[in-house]
Amino acid sequence: MALEHAILVSLLEQPGSGYELARRFERSIGRFWTATHQQIYRVLRRMEADGWLVAEEIGQDGRPDKRSFSVADDGRAALIAWLRAPVQPEAVRHELAVKIRGAAFTDDAGRAALIGEVERYRAEHESLLFTYMNGEKRDFPDLEHLDVGERLQHVVLRGGIAYERMLLDWLDDVLDTLRAL
Repeated sequence: MALEHAILVSLLEQPGSGYELARRFERSIGRFWTATHQQIYRVLRRMEADGWLVAEEIGQDGRPDKRSFSVADDGRAALIAWLRAPVQPEAVRHELAVKIRGAAFTDDAGRAALIGEVERYRAEHESLLFTYMNGEKRDFPDLEHLDVGERLQHVVLRGGIAYERMLLDWLDDVLDTLRAL
């Protein structure tokens, strides 16, 4: 997936400025596709030049005008073509998993250091799970009355929650194994 596709989805959900889009990435889309503010602005300019986006100048009192982006017909067509294309399984690169396998070739001090790293990694993912679950409560308080877009957003968020839970279970297993060595 290219950043362009994530931007198209976000702008179809709700048009907005580059700043607003970057904030959405930090709050929701960034759970599954990360991008810096600079990357987002650079891609927005390219997408506008390619005719995928239309920008509207919006005046603001006491502040510089902002540009609000929406998806043009060519952008929607590009997204539809991408949505119809097959998805290849992603190659997984998991540095921590390689380190865990490598623990067989170190001493007790090396394994102790690895335990500390797994504990730190686990704490980060536990925090991320907490963030996802709080976001679910905040963004989806009424699960009975979600529209199509909200239902699809929610199922992706549930996938993120399930992934984090699975990862935490695996990390607990890793810690148990390392501590038993």
